[in-house]
Amino acid sequence: MPSRLIFRCEHCGVEPDPLTQVSLERQLLHQRFGEYVDAGPGAWLVWHGRGIYGRTLYACGEHRGDLKAFVRRHYGTLGWHPWSMRTYPSLPPDDAVIARRRMTRTGTPKFGIG
Repeated sequence: MPSRLIFRCEHCGVEPDPLTQVSLERQLLHQRFGEYVDAGPGAWLVWHGRGIYGRTLYACGEHRGDLKAFVRRHYGTLGWHPWSMRTYPSLPPDDAVIARRRMTRTGTPKFGIG
């Protein structure tokens, strides 16, 4: 049965454009913890919480600041990660193979990847 991932902005519920959708899907291949990651070309911001920093959160270009404020308000006392001023670009086009290989070698759940 065919399926697709659905990403929505945490604040307004808008879905990403097709190119940003691909960028968001590629980020699922990386094991990130407490990082902000840009997802272009739609200027989305992703908070990869995991663990004590909660779940992964998504924000469209208009609500990037709201996402950072939410994360800092709820998780800012737990460590320095929510206060990071840097964002990281999403995966470069040739990095998916490396990320998939890394995921298959770890002991974490793969959810069909690999």
